[in-house]
Amino acid sequence: MSAQHKTIKAPAAVKTARTSRPEIVETVAEVIADVRTNGDAAVRRWSRKFDNWSPESYRLGPDQLASVVSSVPETVLDDLRFVQQQVRGFAQAQRDSLTDFEVETLPGVFLGQRNIPIGAAGAYVPGGRYPLTASAHMTVLTAKVAGVERVAATTPPDRGAPPPVSIAAMHLAGADEIYVMGGVQAVAALALGTETIDAVDMLAGPGNAYVAEAKRQLFGEVGIDLFAGPTEVLIVADDTADPFVVATDLLSQAEHGPDSPTVLITTSEEVGTRTIAWVDRLLPDLPTGDVAGRAWRDHGEVIVVPTLTTAYELADRYASEHVQILTAEPREALHRMRNYGALFLGDKTCVAYGDKVIGTNHVLPTLGAARYTGGLWVGKYLKTVTYQEIRDAGASARLGEICGRASRIENFEGHARSGDVRAARFGSAPLGWADYAFDQA
Repeated sequence: MSAQHKTIKAPAAVKTARTSRPEIVETVAEVIADVRTNGDAAVRRWSRKFDNWSPESYRLGPDQLASVVSSVPETVLDDLRFVQQQVRGFAQAQRDSLTDFEVETLPGVFLGQRNIPIGAAGAYVPGGRYPLTASAHMTVLTAKVAGVERVAATTPPDRGAPPPVSIAAMHLAGADEIYVMGGVQAVAALALGTETIDAVDMLAGPGNAYVAEAKRQLFGEVGIDLFAGPTEVLIVADDTADPFVVATDLLSQAEHGPDSPTVLITTSEEVGTRTIAWVDRLLPDLPTGDVAGRAWRDHGEVIVVPTLTTAYELADRYASEHVQILTAEPREALHRMRNYGALFLGDKTCVAYGDKVIGTNHVLPTLGAARYTGGLWVGKYLKTVTYQEIRDAGASARLGEICGRASRIENFEGHARSGDVRAARFGSAPLGWADYAFDQA
């Protein structure tokens, strides 16, 4: 930290590690190996052990699905539909921005690009303490907007039964298959396939440390959205910011987990000290205060800097998942910052909107990954592929001669000969390494 920076609240714990704990790595590897070898039997064994859950079928049939969805109050379904409308609209705008094209780069040489949806996607919707129904919107719905033909969604049981609101969210989002199974066994079943579950091409969705490690170990055999870490928030504030609002917004993200970093960078020491005081006042009455309090104690920071320029530079070094700008001119951050998962501009918006209702995707990079990637979006479910076609004989002959020379510089004789063949067939170049004459007619 520069001498220009004054830390008035430091974290009590070290930063979260980028790697999983050895015991998590070992358990995950054991479960994956078992599912790989034993399929459905392994899924049932681990589901019974971890979730005390062993239904006749983990996939919900039409009658079960209708019964579960009908148990959800209509007001809740209306809210789910509203949020999904926002997510769908933004995802569709993203999809519309991705266009196929074909260009003629030389006379008779045509190069093209296509955006092709993957065939099948798996969506993991977390349960437990925080049933993240919004993750159904972000994973299932975004995949369907991208054009994915088959989306298989799964969520853990809740106290021995399918969780109604999560199931309803997955159904309304357009999931083609809905499973009630959680943890590593669910991720492995979708990634590897079993006797009753077809494998998918990509896995998406947040989860606990075990789910995150499972995705890490399976990456390569199957695509994944992101390597996930704890939820992060960083607020940049000047002297116009309301410390009560700052404190409330910090705690809104601290409640995600005890290892969630919550950082305030401000040009005003008064805003910083008053924010700390408000956090202390708000925590005792917050129902999730036990979790948020640990996150604030162990991973909370308040740093005072001399200028907003310094604040933006420091914020970029954090490369936080969520960056909230509470300043007099919040849109300046659009031009001053480059490293963030999502940017929230001004006090009329907040990170909670992004998590739950506004429409942008909430599956975002953590642990500094915002330096090199954005979050989940419709393009993640598309393969941007290219094609080439040469229609002009002279162009093929010319490229063949150049390919031969370029390839021999690198000692790739086989490549060179493939170019030589075109130079000889479509032009007048000799074929010196084989006794063969092309019919020039």
